[in-house]
Amino acid sequence: MAEKGIVLGAGESGVGTAILAKRQGFEVFVSDRNALSQIAKTTLQEHAIGWEENQHDFEQMKGAQWAMKSPGIPNDAPIVTQLEAHNIPIVSELEFAAQYTDALLIGITGSNGKTTTTLLTHHILKNAGLKVGLAGNIGTSFARQVSEEQFDVYVLEISSFQLDHIRAFVPHIAAITNITPDHLDRYNNDFSQYIKAKLKIASAQKTTDFLVYNADDKLLVQNIEAASLKSTLHPFGLEAITTKRKTTHNDNQIVITTEKTKTMIPTNSLALQGRHNLLNAMAAATIADLLQISKSVIRESLSTFQGVPHRLEPVLKIQKKQFINDSKATNVNAAFFALESMEAPTVWIAGGVDKGNAYEELLPLVHEKVKAIVCLGVNNEKLFEAFEGVVDIIIETQSMEEAVKIAAKIAQPQENVLLSPACASFDLFENYEDRGNQFKTAIRNL
Repeated sequence: MAEKGIVLGAGESGVGTAILAKRQGFEVFVSDRNALSQIAKTTLQEHAIGWEENQHDFEQMKGAQWAMKSPGIPNDAPIVTQLEAHNIPIVSELEFAAQYTDALLIGITGSNGKTTTTLLTHHILKNAGLKVGLAGNIGTSFARQVSEEQFDVYVLEISSFQLDHIRAFVPHIAAITNITPDHLDRYNNDFSQYIKAKLKIASAQKTTDFLVYNADDKLLVQNIEAASLKSTLHPFGLEAITTKRKTTHNDNQIVITTEKTKTMIPTNSLALQGRHNLLNAMAAATIADLLQISKSVIRESLSTFQGVPHRLEPVLKIQKKQFINDSKATNVNAAFFALESMEAPTVWIAGGVDKGNAYEELLPLVHEKVKAIVCLGVNNEKLFEAFEGVVDIIIETQSMEEAVKIAAKIAQPQENVLLSPACASFDLFENYEDRGNQFKTAIRNL
């Protein structure tokens, strides 16, 4: 009789895991507390996989050998607690899928920059002629790709939620772009729990595996040093680094130093601008160099990469006012990078679902760069508390259309209107993409 596996959540990772599990001979059952999309229903039916919606019926789950929990389901959800009480182990989609591929795995995490770094790494490796997949927290699920594709390398963007139930998942190269307070609502408002989740990306690595990390992030460095990891460490950063193995930047060049080689890559034609993007480029270039990709391919790829939608994306210039979509800035640190890169007075559209945000670090930037704040979210109290005395104008709005109209009126020619929410999007929008798309539509309707 086939072993039984349970999949909680019928989103991208859930459906992908169900398909792979079925292909590997498991009896699979998919359970979702919400309604399933028509696409999910059709896909599961095509693969003869049982499912339920709008409930979690524990009777259907008894006797399972494992349960895969979609990243969006909290670790303390009643059904998760119930499964654990019956000794049914919760596994991560990444760990489940990794068992069924011999591909070389690259895992990239961090509070900010992980999407750009993941896409940039994939861009370089693809340009080098490698047969490379892109998955994780981005695009088609890793499990589904393992089931349906034959890639030699995977570049995986990995969130802390995907790392929560990691035990033996081992990327050959792991990268951490930075660690700043984010998703603290999921970690009992305990930053140390969030850091611990992020470092799981390297917890099962051996000395033959690499951990590439941002040495400018002193808190990250302290935690890596305290974690007794077996990985070969390769720091990168713009500040001085004393280790032999490192990636630095000087004289408009990324300099990648290992025990045996030194690779120098000019950065005067980088497609992406800003300090944070230089760090992302250093991380991606280091990963490519560790895989022995040629310097010329890395240099050319860095100059042709187009960037990420909803991340500091120029939308339109209307009456000499520049509208910028940074909807992907779902935490304070991402908004910090966005504000830091503004070179003209800015009307800042911010707000959404607060994730335990502390806005103090933004005060100097807001004072220097922001002429008005347009709040967009269900609960804007913390924004008002933080910035009421710092900017002359702070206004509450109830829709994207209203926010854009007001921001456009306040902004003068040669000024910016920046959507960089610093918050999650689930109050007024489906996700950050929906929020960014509504922003773009509202601008075009002005």
